[in-house]
Amino acid sequence: MQSNPNTKILRLREVLSRTGLSRSTIYEIVGKGTFPKPINLAPRAVGWLESEIDTWIAERIAASRSK
Repeated sequence: MQSNPNTKILRLREVLSRTGLSRSTIYEIVGKGTFPKPINLAPRAVGWLESEIDTWIAERIAASRSK
């Protein structure tokens, strides 16, 4: 797999800030498969791809506007 030089990894604090969700909610919806899965960075560190979080947010906006 080739890496995109513009790929940014977000840590939990920034994901929480961008989504407005709590830590427990993030992990709950990851478990349900409705939120992007984190990637392992180190044994006790994970992060999320910024592009996947941006896509998830855009999908939530589109879903709320179509009602």
